[in-house]
Amino acid sequence: MRPTARGLGLAAAGVALVVVGWRFGYAELAALGGAALVAVVFAVLHAAWRPRLSVTRVVEPDRVGRGEPAGVTLTVRNSARLRAANLVAHDRCGAATVPVPVLRLRPGRDTTVDYPVPTTRRGVVPVGPLRVARRDPLGLVTAARSHGGASTVWVHPRIHPLTAVPAGAMRSLDGRVDSVPHGTITFDSLREYVVGDELRRVHWRTSARVGELMVREQLDTSLPRLVVLVDNRTTAHPDRSGGEAPTFEAACEAAASVVTAAAREDVDVTLLLVAGETAPASHPLDRLAEAELVAGDLKAATDRLRQQRAGDTVIFLTGAGARAHGDLGLIGSLRGPYAAVVATVFGDGGTPSTADGMVVLDATDGEAFAAAWDGVRGW
Repeated sequence: MRPTARGLGLAAAGVALVVVGWRFGYAELAALGGAALVAVVFAVLHAAWRPRLSVTRVVEPDRVGRGEPAGVTLTVRNSARLRAANLVAHDRCGAATVPVPVLRLRPGRDTTVDYPVPTTRRGVVPVGPLRVARRDPLGLVTAARSHGGASTVWVHPRIHPLTAVPAGAMRSLDGRVDSVPHGTITFDSLREYVVGDELRRVHWRTSARVGELMVREQLDTSLPRLVVLVDNRTTAHPDRSGGEAPTFEAACEAAASVVTAAAREDVDVTLLLVAGETAPASHPLDRLAEAELVAGDLKAATDRLRQQRAGDTVIFLTGAGARAHGDLGLIGSLRGPYAAVVATVFGDGGTPSTADGMVVLDATDGEAFAAAWDGVRGW
């Protein structure tokens, strides 16, 4: 609650009139000042009344691709039994506000508003809460309150269909790297027997030594495991257009395309940001919607990848700034712990090439990336 300029002026004038009238014996001035103060008190009490509103918001869908339609259906109901709601309301939708007609809303009645959610840009669009403003008839005091909860719309990057996904890579004992698209089973560890385990997996020698049944745990070591590393450093994407970096948007589209293609082929994929969490819990496409350009250290990110060995294929997506600063050498150093390394530089445009034992793609946007990706032999 806050007073308006008119309310402050009336309150100050009322106090001055009361003081002057009382001090110099002008009863009329004191009465006029008292009436002004009474009006201010009435305005405060009027604005302090809290309307009983029930707000229901339905967002459909709450996850969309960039440019796809999404809408909100907002229903506001006056839950009061006797008093009508005479209010001014606006619902928040991203950086904009949407007017909601609740003027003279009768008791027990409701009003419904449908409006679209802007999806022209990748990102997270907050929707709500409903902001209700109430002002007294004289316009002396204004009170604004929030009603209902808030919702979120995730605008994912565009997805470009990819026809190829890298196969798994397994290091043989003789040092060769074999492409094994369907995986192989190998011994991983031992654990205690539980009801339901197959007896043929019991390791009898260890069981006799420890006095308990021990079962072999097996691991599929050669199933494809992809690591998509998105370069969200400001220095990697120096160009700006319309408030966003086109090369970073293209990198997010490429990452979304690879993640979607991997999910389609039932391939394990991990999405990482150069400057971000090392073990994200949310869905990869949601993380791409939330991703922003920040300051970061590529060397620290490559050191983490070298220690974790989170997969067998690293897919690095960056902008032209990375090539200008010679950052591709750091990515090429992952060729040891990882069987395959693929780097894509957005903003240059060109044809696939190899450097430091890795595949380097040049693309101008997400669609060009899909074409270059499908043009690589040996996936």
